[in-house]
Amino acid sequence: MSPQQRTLVMILVFVALIVGSFIWFIVTWDAGREEPVTSLPSTNLVQPA
Repeated sequence: MSPQQRTLVMILVFVALIVGSFIWFIVTWDAGREEPVTSLPSTNLVQPA
């Protein structure tokens, strides 16, 4: 195996691990267990002059 082929294989392995990790995260994510991510309450942050 040439150095170029080894590099391509390592890149493909890395990408496969990243994609696999993301898929695992999505499959095992339980929305009921997580705190909701919300924005700031809609208050008037700018004081009138």
